[in-house]
Amino acid sequence: MIFALAFLFGSVIGSFLNVCIHRIPIGESIVFPPSRCPHCRTPIRPIDNIPIVSYTLLLRGRCRSCAAPISLRYPLVEAFTGVVGVAVVWRFGVSIEALVAFVFVAALIVVTFIDFDHQIIPDVISLPGIVIGLLLSLVLDRPGVKSALLGAALGYGVLYAVATGYYWLRKEEGMGGGDLKLLAMVGAFLGWKAVPLTLLLGSLTGSVVGISLMLLHGRDSRVPIPFGPFLAAGATCALFFGDALIDWYLRFAAGV
Repeated sequence: MIFALAFLFGSVIGSFLNVCIHRIPIGESIVFPPSRCPHCRTPIRPIDNIPIVSYTLLLRGRCRSCAAPISLRYPLVEAFTGVVGVAVVWRFGVSIEALVAFVFVAALIVVTFIDFDHQIIPDVISLPGIVIGLLLSLVLDRPGVKSALLGAALGYGVLYAVATGYYWLRKEEGMGGGDLKLLAMVGAFLGWKAVPLTLLLGSLTGSVVGISLMLLHGRDSRVPIPFGPFLAAGATCALFFGDALIDWYLRFAAGV
């Protein structure tokens, strides 16, 4: 029952995340006006706004008013956010830590899709995220104030050094400022130990995807690939499995 409620809660929040993903990049309010069809601008009725169910059973993937197709992304984001709700309860139990973890991953979901669509990571997410992460470190046992402060500084500083070095070598920008602030937010929420792990996992997955795209589609190496989604994936792994991964690496390095 707890997992079912967690999924239901997560899917409802996922519906709101869809609004954020659509409206934040174009500067619209995420509160007003109420949800509406992006094609005909007709307000969506409450019965048609039930997460997952309305899309699959009631609307069959089309607007009730104009019959324009609705992106499959909407129910997928709702379902995935529901799974996140279940995952944080499984990992942290019914606790404040679970709620904080859920909010953190929800922010990463919004960042991921906005970066995919627009190649930007909005400051309205990352900058408040840094502040919230630091404030939470004052009242939560983990990661602690010192680790959160060091994590935010390390997250920003490492990518700033990488971006600066790339610019010196290539005389062009290779990384946006949004990535720097995003990794700072990760450090503020998860502590400094999560920063190198997030960067390692994000770089590995990003490299695999980038090389695969070049091999499959013949893309030039200069074609920009957003790094934010890979940092978000790495941060999510660090949140759920960071301690286990770090312990495994230390044992591996020690030859145990």
